[in-house]
Amino acid sequence: MERLVRLTRDGYLSLVVVGLGYVGLPTATLFADAGFNVVGVDIKPEIVNAVNKGVSPINEPGLNELVLRNVRAGRLRAAAELGEALREAGAVLVSVQTPVDEGRRPDLSFLERALRDVGVGLRRGVLVVVCSTVPPGTMLGFVKPLLESLSGLRVEDDFFLAYAPERIAPGRALKEFVENPRLVGGVGPKSTRLAAELFRAVCREVIETNAPVAEVAKLAENAFRDVNIAFANLLALICEQYGVDVWEVIRLANTHPRVSIHTPGAGVGGPCLTKDPYLLIHKFEFKHNLIKVAREVNDYMPEHVVKLVTQALKKVGKEVRGSKVAVLGTAYKADVDDPRESPAKPIIEGLIKLGARVAAYDPYCKESFGAERAETMREALRRADCVVVVTGHTVFKKLDLQELKELMGDNPIIVDGRRVVNASKAEKLGFTYYGIGLGRLGERKLGYLRS
Repeated sequence: MERLVRLTRDGYLSLVVVGLGYVGLPTATLFADAGFNVVGVDIKPEIVNAVNKGVSPINEPGLNELVLRNVRAGRLRAAAELGEALREAGAVLVSVQTPVDEGRRPDLSFLERALRDVGVGLRRGVLVVVCSTVPPGTMLGFVKPLLESLSGLRVEDDFFLAYAPERIAPGRALKEFVENPRLVGGVGPKSTRLAAELFRAVCREVIETNAPVAEVAKLAENAFRDVNIAFANLLALICEQYGVDVWEVIRLANTHPRVSIHTPGAGVGGPCLTKDPYLLIHKFEFKHNLIKVAREVNDYMPEHVVKLVTQALKKVGKEVRGSKVAVLGTAYKADVDDPRESPAKPIIEGLIKLGARVAAYDPYCKESFGAERAETMREALRRADCVVVVTGHTVFKKLDLQELKELMGDNPIIVDGRRVVNASKAEKLGFTYYGIGLGRLGERKLGYLRS
C-alpha cells in the first residue's frame, strides 16, 4: 500500500483509462500531462486512430493541443484492446456511458462490459476507479462483487476500488477537472486513500468520503439543479398567464439573500440533467416525488415552445402547416457543439409533425434532427415566417433585428426560447414577439418589461 502511494505521488503509476469520450479523454490527457504514462482504450477505431495521431476527436477548448503534446512526448497513446494495456497498469479508470433506457431505468450494460474486461485481467495491487455516473448502491452491490468474482481477488486485500464521479461540463472540461473539488469514495479506507492520492496529482482539491455517499452526492448535485430549473420553468408559465415578465420577477426575487432561482428556457438538455435525477430515484417509491415532477416539467418545455409557435402564427393569420420556421441552435447549451438530449430535437420533430418547413442553423453543432440544415444563419432566416431561438449561443444574442426583418417574410415572428432578443425593440420594428416567461409582449395584462 505504501509503495503504491509513493508511486502515485511521484507519477510513476501507469494508468489505463477505459472510454475516451467527453469525460475519458480529458481525464487521460490531464493525467498524461501530469507525468503519468497513460493508455486510453476505446472500442471506436476512429477515436483510437485520431488520438494516436495527436488529434482530439472531441471539440473541447485546449484539448487538441494537450493531446498532441502528450502523444508526442510518449506519455499518451490509445488502444482498441484492454488486455495488453492492463498488464502494465497500476490503476484503471473506467469512464463509459451509463444512460437510461426508454423506461427511464439505468442501463449499466456499457459499464458491465468494461468491468468484465477489467476483471478478467485484474492483477494484485491494481487500483480500479469508476468515474462513470452510477445509481446508488452500484459500487458495493454490483461493481465490487463482479470484479471479485471475475478476478478471484478481494478488495482492500488484493486490489483497490473507488468511485470518483466527474464534475465537468463541455466547453470548460479541462479547467473544471483541475479546479472543481473532486469527490473520491472508496469501498474501504485503503481504496479511498490510494484513489485520493491519484487524483491529487491533477486536481487542486480532493474530498475523501466513501463510495455510497459519493454515489448519492453526485446525483444530488444534478437533481438539485434540475429541480431549480423546473421551478424557474413553472414560474415562467405562471408569469405568462398573468402577463408579467419572469426575468424581472426572478431578478427581484434573487435580491433576497437566501433566494437563487435559475433561469427558465426552451428545455433542459445534455447527458447529465436529463438522466441523473432518474438514476437517483429509480428505486425510490414515494407518492409525491418532487424530482420526478421536476423532470416532467422540464421535459414539457419543448412542447410549450411548439405551442407558442402555433399560437404566434395563428395570431398573424398563418397556419403551421406550410409555414417556414427557422430554428436557431441545435446544441443542448450555449457555445458548445454537443447535441446530446438537446431540446431542439423535440421542438423540431414537433414542428415537422405539424407540417412546418423547418430549417435549422447552429454555428457549432452539425446536427439538425431531421430539419433542413442551413449552412448560414441568413440561409435559415430567408423568407422564414417564424424564428425560434432554442440555444443561447453568444452569436444569437447579437442578432441584427433590422437585418432579420429584411430577411424574413411578411408579419415576421420571433419565439424566444432563451430570451436573448430585446422584446421591446423587436415589437417596435414590427415583429410579433413571444418569449418564454412572457408570452406575447403585446398581450401583457400586468407589470412592465425592462427595455
